[in-house]
Amino acid sequence: INAEYGGLYRSYWMTSYTVSKIKLSPIGPEVSRVILGNMDWNLISKEDRLKVFDKALELGITTIDTADIYGGYSCEELLGELLALKFEKDPSLRSRLQIITKNTICVSIPDKNKYKVSHYDTSREHILSSVEVSLKKLRLTYIDILLLHRPDALMDADEVAETLHELHSQGKVRFFGVSNYSPSQFELLQSRLKFPLVTNQVEFSPLYLDVLEDGTFDQSQKLRLIPMVWSPIRGLFDDNARIGTGKVNQERKDRIRKEIQALAKELGGVEEDQIVYSWIMRHPSHPIPVLGTTKPERVQRAAESLKIQLTREQWWRIWIASKGHPVP
Repeated sequence: INAEYGGLYRSYWMTSYTVSKIKLSPIGPEVSRVILGNMDWNLISKEDRLKVFDKALELGITTIDTADIYGGYSCEELLGELLALKFEKDPSLRSRLQIITKNTICVSIPDKNKYKVSHYDTSREHILSSVEVSLKKLRLTYIDILLLHRPDALMDADEVAETLHELHSQGKVRFFGVSNYSPSQFELLQSRLKFPLVTNQVEFSPLYLDVLEDGTFDQSQKLRLIPMVWSPIRGLFDDNARIGTGKVNQERKDRIRKEIQALAKELGGVEEDQIVYSWIMRHPSHPIPVLGTTKPERVQRAAESLKIQLTREQWWRIWIASKGHPVP
C-alpha cells in the first residue's frame, strides 16, 4: 500500500498486469490507472473494436468510458454488443469491469432525434430516461459510474439529487460523478446529496491548464477525489484538433512539442505521448487519462507510461513551455 494520498493507491507491479488500480474516492470504486474511452468506436470495424478492447484487458485496463451521445448516439450500443459477446464467454468478467457512461447533453441531429437545438438537460425525466436507454444499449443491469456530462445553467440541484438517489436505491447506478463542472457547481450538487460524488472528468493537458488555476484540482485533493482527464493528448500531435472551444495556437504547440521531444530523448527515447501521460499523472491529485485512441499499440504505450516518473523540474519545463514564460 502506498501511504501517499491516504492509502488510496494500490500497485499491481508484482502481478502480470501492467496497469495499476486506484480508488476514485474514499468510498470507491476502484478503477484502472488508465481508462479506455470509446468515443470513436463508430469509426472502426467490429474486429478493430475487439482488438483494442482485448489489448486493454491484457494490460489490466478494466475501466471503460462511454457516453450516450458518442458516435451520434451509437457508441453505447457498440460497446454493449462487445460486452455481450465477452460476457457470454466469461460471465465473471462483468464483476471485473467498471463501465462509465454520461448523460445530460442533448445533441440535435436533424431527421434522427427530436432536438431542434443542442442543449443541456438535467431534469429528472431526462436523466431517468437516459439511464434506461443506456442500460438497454449497454445490455447491463447496472452502471458502475454515471457522470453528468456538462453543467446545466437550469439545473435544479434538489431535483437532480432526488433523481440520483432514486437511481442508486434502485440499484441501476452504483456511483455518481460529474464532468466539466467548476468547483462551485460541484459543491452545489454535492450539498444536496446523501452520498459523495466520486470524480470530476475534466479537460487537462499541456495545452489546457485551466484546472490547475480555477480550483478544480485543488478541490480534488481537498476531497480526496481522483479526477479523470478527457482528450489528454488532443491537439498536440495533429494539426486540425481543437482544445475546448478554442483553436490550438501553433506557436504554443511548437514550444510544447520541442520540450516534450527533449524530455523524450533525455529519458531514453520514450514516445512523446508517453511524456504527456506521465506529465498529467505527475500531478498530486493523480488524474486518470481517458484514452481516445482506437489503436492497440497506443493503448500499450499509454499503459507503459506509468513506468515513467518525471522529476518536479521536468514537469515545470512543460508548464513553462505551455505558458511561454518562466515562473513568476
